[in-house]
Amino acid sequence: MKKRHIRMMVGVAILAATIATVAGSAATQSTVQKSYHRPSTRLLSEATAALTAYLAHGHQTALHAHGLRNGLSGSPSATTSYNWSGYADVASTDATFSAVSGSWVTPAATCTNEDQLTSEWVGLDGWNSDTVEQDGTLDWCFEGTAFYYTWYEMYPAGTIEVGTSLQPGDAISASVVRTGTSYRMALTDATNTANSFAIKKTCAATTCVATSAEWIAERPAFSIGIAPLADYSSWTLKAGKETANGVAGSISSYATSYQVYSIDATDSYYLDTTSALKNPNQFTTTWLNSY
Repeated sequence: MKKRHIRMMVGVAILAATIATVAGSAATQSTVQKSYHRPSTRLLSEATAALTAYLAHGHQTALHAHGLRNGLSGSPSATTSYNWSGYADVASTDATFSAVSGSWVTPAATCTNEDQLTSEWVGLDGWNSDTVEQDGTLDWCFEGTAFYYTWYEMYPAGTIEVGTSLQPGDAISASVVRTGTSYRMALTDATNTANSFAIKKTCAATTCVATSAEWIAERPAFSIGIAPLADYSSWTLKAGKETANGVAGSISSYATSYQVYSIDATDSYYLDTTSALKNPNQFTTTWLNSY
């Protein structure tokens, strides 16, 4: 009876822990924000300087791997990348896409002492071209502490960090809109407007060919290698939209749409996974490994 009693007590403890875990995963946006302790001004300055130096090594476009392993998804359009996960609509004709947008809640990063990065963004180009016009949020693990930024980039020009007061739980909407050779990159942080921006840049039609639209969680790739993927737990992209050939649509409305899983350099295991689309414009990526 004594052993049975012990087993019952252990079972109750496990059940309680499970309930606590489920309750924690269902925390509200305000709870996520409340649990985040903002780093000191000095540490934020040091981290931003380190990140700027890191990004100066040359952010790269998508690095493609092989077709999907192990039948993880039945989708014929599923594929893998060494640094991207999410969805990409892809065309073979220049100037196909003129807009992309989406919204999300900034995820919270769990850091180790290793420097790690995860970037969540929407953008045009980069899948089958040498440029990317993009904007989004970035989770930067620097010396064991998480820092968060809003940013935009006209790759191969460098990433521009705009907002340094971003926090987990902030409500984000982002878009890239092309009008001829003009690109408007806009991001709104509805929780803290200091992180919002709207920037216009130009790019020649022969350079920025607008042959893809993306909704991506990324471990950035640089000339010195690919950054370890920060543990962001999960990221849900909502309201994913694009405009192709002048027609507004959702992620799944374009004929060629890829569901992308991030895989390690040996093609042996996944770094994060990408869910099937919920409705035509929402999905979730889930972190599994750093590298």
